[in-house]
Amino acid sequence: MLSTRRHPVPLDEIRRELECSDSTARRTVYYLRDQLSAPLEYDRERNGWHYTNEPEQRYEIPGLWFNPEELYALLVSHHLLNELQPGLLSPYIEPVKDKIEELLEKHSGTKPDIARRVRILQIAARPTDLKQFRRFADALLERKRVRVLYRGRERDELTERVISPQRLVYYRSNWYLDAWCHLRKALRSFSLDRLHLAYLHDDSAKEIDDDILDKHYATAYGIFAGVPKHKAVLHFSSDAARWVVDEQWHPQQEGKVQTDGSYRLQVPYNDDRELVMDILKYGPEVQVMRPKRLRDKVEARLRAALAQYK
Repeated sequence: MLSTRRHPVPLDEIRRELECSDSTARRTVYYLRDQLSAPLEYDRERNGWHYTNEPEQRYEIPGLWFNPEELYALLVSHHLLNELQPGLLSPYIEPVKDKIEELLEKHSGTKPDIARRVRILQIAARPTDLKQFRRFADALLERKRVRVLYRGRERDELTERVISPQRLVYYRSNWYLDAWCHLRKALRSFSLDRLHLAYLHDDSAKEIDDDILDKHYATAYGIFAGVPKHKAVLHFSSDAARWVVDEQWHPQQEGKVQTDGSYRLQVPYNDDRELVMDILKYGPEVQVMRPKRLRDKVEARLRAALAQYK
C-alpha cells in the first residue's frame, strides 16, 4: 500500500486493509519503521503514513524473517567462516552483517560483540591464498576442471595436473581439496596450500558418485583416504580414558571401558601415518595391542624420540 500510493495512507485505511484494530495497525506501522528500518514518516497535514526516500530507492521488506536467536546464529556462523578463511565472503556478507547487528541492537538495546565473545583457536594452520581459494571454490561449484602445479611434501616433486574438484574439506585447521586426478586416473586429496597456478578449464569436471567418494575418503582413518585394510586396537590407561572415551577418532570405531577403568579402542585405517602421530601424543598412556606392524612402528618412533635425550 505504501509503495504504490502517491499520497500518505491514513491509519484507518491500513486498519481496513489488514482487517484489524487501530492499535494493531499502529503497532504494525511502528514495527515496520522501528524494527525493519523502513523510511516511514507521518504527514500530519494529510493525516497519513508515507515513505521518505526517493522512488528509485524504494524500500522493500526483507524476504526472510529471523528471530533474535537465528540472527545471533548467523553472526556466529559468519564469524566462524571469517576466522577459518579470512576475507572469503566479507565483501558479500558485510552489508548483511551490519543490518543484522542493527536489528539486534534495536531488539536488545546493545550491539552484539561476537568477535570479542567467541574465540576460535586454530592449531598449526597453514596460510591459504584467498585468490587461489576462490578459484578452487568457483571450479568446485561451477563443476569445471582445473589445471594446477602440485608440489607434494613427501617427495618434494613439482608436477602439472588437471583435476576435477569434488569436495572442499576443512580438517585440523587446514583446507584440502578432494578431486579426481586425470594424470593419475584416480581420486586424490590435495593440501590447498600445495596447489599453485590454478586455471579453470572449459571442460566439465568428471562427476564421481557421492557413495564412491564417501567410501574412498570417509571409511579409513584421518585425511589419508582409501578403503581400510587394517584395524588398530589401542589400550588407554584409566587416566587417559576419561578423555578418550568421549572422543570420536573414527565414525566406525568400537570402544569398550574395561573393569579397571581403562579403555579399549578399535579404529579402521589404511595409511598409518596420521594414526601413529595421534597415538604418540598420548605417550605412556596408550599401548598398541595390534596389528604388530603398527605396534612395532610406534615402538620404533618412541625409541627414536628417547634417543634424542641421551
